[in-house]
Amino acid sequence: MSASKNTGKSTATIGFEQQIWKAADILRGNIDASEYKHVILGLIFLKYISDKFDERYNQLIAEGEGFEEDRDEYAAEHVFFVPIEARWSKIADVAHTPEIGTMIDDAMRAIERENKQLKDILPKTFARPELDKRRLGEVVTMFTNIKMAEHGDSKDLLGRTYEYCLAMFAEQEGKRAGEFYTPSCVVQTLVEVLKPYSGRVYDPCCGSGGMFVQSAKFIAHHQGNINDIAVYGQDSNPTTWKMAKMNLAIHGIWADLGKYNADTFFSDCHSTLRADYIMANPPFNLSDWGADKLANDVRWKYGLPPAGNANFAWMQHMIHHLSPNGKIGLVLANGSLSSQSGGEGDIRRKIVEDDLVEGIIAMPTQLFYTTGIPVSLWFINRNKKQKGKTLFIDARKMGTMISRKNREMTTEDMAKISDTFVAFEEGTLDDTNGFCAVVSTNEIAKHDYILTPGRYVGIEEQEDDGEPFEEKMTRLTSELSEMFKHSHELEDEIRKRLGAIGFEV
Repeated sequence: MSASKNTGKSTATIGFEQQIWKAADILRGNIDASEYKHVILGLIFLKYISDKFDERYNQLIAEGEGFEEDRDEYAAEHVFFVPIEARWSKIADVAHTPEIGTMIDDAMRAIERENKQLKDILPKTFARPELDKRRLGEVVTMFTNIKMAEHGDSKDLLGRTYEYCLAMFAEQEGKRAGEFYTPSCVVQTLVEVLKPYSGRVYDPCCGSGGMFVQSAKFIAHHQGNINDIAVYGQDSNPTTWKMAKMNLAIHGIWADLGKYNADTFFSDCHSTLRADYIMANPPFNLSDWGADKLANDVRWKYGLPPAGNANFAWMQHMIHHLSPNGKIGLVLANGSLSSQSGGEGDIRRKIVEDDLVEGIIAMPTQLFYTTGIPVSLWFINRNKKQKGKTLFIDARKMGTMISRKNREMTTEDMAKISDTFVAFEEGTLDDTNGFCAVVSTNEIAKHDYILTPGRYVGIEEQEDDGEPFEEKMTRLTSELSEMFKHSHELEDEIRKRLGAIGFEV
């Protein structure tokens, strides 16, 4: 979901999301965005688990067996148990009192005590003096008054609101947002190509969990069952890891993100995992990642990645974790397509020679809030349908500007890319100059294993405008003559002005 524009949503649907963000922005006051996001995201999460609890509670009341306070009845349905003092109705009652901040902090602690998987995850900073309690109360009341008839399922709405606020915070934080947010359209493009219907889905640097959320949406959109995938992830940043736990819970996704945040290279939380789908947006061009201490690691099958750049360390880590038919979709800086330094060229060559690279997409610029570095999507497949061939797509002209600084891939763009991959896999794809080309490994070898799509897709054919060649050349040479004449006039004027102040040219 874009921070600046929600394509394909009705105003009734996005109204609440924008309303919450507007209120959140007012509530923030002087608190830094990187700190404040945990206040608003924590509040959304608290309301979500309280709504889920209430729904199950009312079911149990209706059954009349007296089990409405039995924790096992909630655990069986993957619902967090919310103790009496932490239920939203109690919080709503004190929304407009000075104690509201303390009440929310205490509610977070009570929920953590009752649900060990949430231990030390939830924010408990609502009592801090910098947070305006009157405005906090107004936001609480806004959550309380969600109108179900207008917005549909409040839990789905809260999930969308969580994503919307993530995107908005990413836009505000700029470069610092890269650790927790990958633009939704980039994630969607990966998901639309990989089509993770079932099996084990893994992200070794999962940020706030966007890859998993989009996978779940894809499955739901195609009438699949979210329970057909098992989700595994990991992140080294403790704050981001907590955000991921909350984001997945609010979308009804039960995931194994490890027992704590951990460095993927040094403390692999899923060392024995062989995943069917791996999707990731690792930190671009990460330096000082620990190459000297991991020189003999089993993961570097294709060569030791250079100490100054972890791009091929991430890629080889993912290849190591692939099942026999597994697929990878990952985002990397464009340098990974052509770099020869530090042995990267040899590593890339060996990966290509092993027939793992199924496709490369050159993406448009300005997709990320965090960097202007141009990026590409790599698709790796242990069992390609088109052996010895790689699909190259140049999508640099795709997307539409949604603000002065940022671009977004459209639904049509993503569908075109997905359809192109399907046609490639089925062997029915025709090359399109300037957009796509199917290239043999032998041809890639002739280009020194450089994988920049522009080398292979050629230049887009220009449409014939119907003007006869002789007439066009006469017109163009006439225009060029006028330009030359004007150029000489400007030269003479410059000479005169320089001469007037004593400088001859």
